[in-house]
Amino acid sequence: MKRWIPFLKSDPTVAVIRLAGMISASGRGALNDAALAPVIEKAFSRGKPKAVVLEVNSPGGSPVQSSLIGARIRRLAEEKDIPVIAFVEDVAASGGYWLAAAADEIFADESSVVGSIGVISASFGAHELLARQGIERRVYTAGKSKSMLDPFRPENPEDVARLKGLLEDIHTNFKDHVSARRKGKLPEDQDLFTGEVWLARRAVDLGLIDGIGHLKPMMQDRFGEKVKFRRYGVRKSFLSRFGARVVDDALQSVEERSAFAQFGL
Repeated sequence: MKRWIPFLKSDPTVAVIRLAGMISASGRGALNDAALAPVIEKAFSRGKPKAVVLEVNSPGGSPVQSSLIGARIRRLAEEKDIPVIAFVEDVAASGGYWLAAAADEIFADESSVVGSIGVISASFGAHELLARQGIERRVYTAGKSKSMLDPFRPENPEDVARLKGLLEDIHTNFKDHVSARRKGKLPEDQDLFTGEVWLARRAVDLGLIDGIGHLKPMMQDRFGEKVKFRRYGVRKSFLSRFGARVVDDALQSVEERSAFAQFGL
């Protein structure tokens, strides 16, 4: 009510965007730019927030979606002149750290896992299994690289070299993003881009985050006890709230748990 009365000062507000889960272009509940665009826009635009907070809890995923989401956050932060502060929960690794690095400051719990600044591509090879079963793989292409890394054919060294080149280029993009966002905070004598992860206190020493702290007390300390929080996140569809699409939910849950499990979570 206060904000509608011109002579009364409104309590300060902080917009909170929840970024939890896998980062993927597809999959219900996954973090991606298409789903988050309206959420991020609202967070920066409604009620003139003193700051926008990112609640990050992600093991990573798509480098493109990570970049798109991070770039959108930065564009709006600069356009609206609003500081962005990230708070890491269980993990901000790989693409999850890319999102956290979009903030001006990063804080975490003492036991949060941070880092994994690297790129990975995983597949399988089944050509020997097919041969044992007497199955012949037949592939016809126009363009010699069209069937690159076909898992049902023997591995081609040229294809592997080409893939590694792509991964190195994506890794360079990742390193450039982190170096720009954490400029002046990272040690010059240590390589932090090996894919290694650290707990929060060590991450502070390395300049990957700014400190140990939790959202509410830190925001109250910064903006006063009367600060209000407005939360924004991707809403589940109507059907999903009543248990629909159970199979999809189960498969997505398995994939997400597998991604978190690699960090012991």
